[in-house]
Amino acid sequence: FSRRRQNRRRRRRRTNEKNAKTTTTLISNDAKENDNDDNDNNNNNRRKEPDAIVSVKLDQDGQRDYPIYIGSELVKERGDLLRKHIKGETVLIVTNETVAPLYLEKVKESLLLSSSSKSLRIESVVLPDGEEHKNLDVLDLIFEKALDARLDRKTTFIALGGGVIGDMTGFAASAYQRGVNFIQIPTTVMAMVDSSVGGKTGVNHKKGKNMIGAFYQPQCVFVDIDSLDSLPEREYNSGIAEVIKYGLIRDAKFFDWIEQNADKLQKKAIDRKSLVYAIQRSCENKAEVVELDEKESGLNVRATLNLGHTFGHAIETGVGYGEYLHGEAVSIGTAMAADLSFRLGWIDENLQTRTVDLLKRFDLPIEVPRGSMTKEKFMDLMAVDKKASQGKMNFILLKGDLGGCVFTGDFDQTKLRETLESFVDGRISR
Repeated sequence: FSRRRQNRRRRRRRTNEKNAKTTTTLISNDAKENDNDDNDNNNNNRRKEPDAIVSVKLDQDGQRDYPIYIGSELVKERGDLLRKHIKGETVLIVTNETVAPLYLEKVKESLLLSSSSKSLRIESVVLPDGEEHKNLDVLDLIFEKALDARLDRKTTFIALGGGVIGDMTGFAASAYQRGVNFIQIPTTVMAMVDSSVGGKTGVNHKKGKNMIGAFYQPQCVFVDIDSLDSLPEREYNSGIAEVIKYGLIRDAKFFDWIEQNADKLQKKAIDRKSLVYAIQRSCENKAEVVELDEKESGLNVRATLNLGHTFGHAIETGVGYGEYLHGEAVSIGTAMAADLSFRLGWIDENLQTRTVDLLKRFDLPIEVPRGSMTKEKFMDLMAVDKKASQGKMNFILLKGDLGGCVFTGDFDQTKLRETLESFVDGRISR
């Protein structure tokens, strides 16, 4: 009897020890799960957040609104943000020969590493680089790739590059199977602050710039300022021309800020905090205008964003696409618009001088190259500008205090001829 009782006690002890080990194992597993949760939470806490997010508001119900994410290391660390705006499981990345070796694989890797991208299929097409390739023939390469890859209507096109790539990808997205989603990942200042925002897409024609296109809004704009590290200084400065534009036409305080912080915005000595602010404020200005006048209706609000563009587009077309960067042509056009505004008595000499001097601080051209254009050539090309109406050329000109402008064709045309003659002959009034 005593031996049986001892045996029972031994069995109970072994059972208790076994249960104790099992409980310890379960606690350990729970602890590991909790540790993993904590690690996930810590990773989320450490996750790189955008330095700024600008919202583009298009509808009262918000259905077509989209964010502009601005910051550094976004491509590297925030593929999940991109993935959130991809509706289906297929992507076509459109880029060019310059950008592809630098960023194409990084974008692919970022998308595939995001937790919800396990089944994402990524195709890509690499186009030739340059404004001279922004035409229907090169656009067709995007359609050929999409069709060869049998991409369906749930595909998202991603524009990875500067303004040319963004415009062409957006136009292709608007037309492919009558419209697929697209995302902008701009890699130039010009694209970050202007062309990637607002939904203008299209290609050039030999008779005019951006004459074939559509208004088509992206799902989001993903601005990673790290991509500017590889941008040549000339292209960087070209984009600053559009930054300066916002201050001239509607944001006097921003213009003052650019003047005061121009040294911090120089490519050779960029202050990244200042750069983020310059991009953010530019995008906010652009978004506010697009919200008021998305498709350049009779309000002519959005048309004011084209300060310097009537002259600039004529230069680009007349000299030849690719000879001037877009921002360089706009810089010359802005100087011409300021000159005409001054001749009309609409601005004082101080504002004209400040405009030209700020452009020069970024090594931007302010003169028409000798022998490249004539007054007649300017007039012919400006007559087919998109802003022309009923045979009348319209311009965005500065008027009043800094930050004021008008969209008009009603002014003394002799002053226009004086401006053209002055710039063509190299006799600029400053």
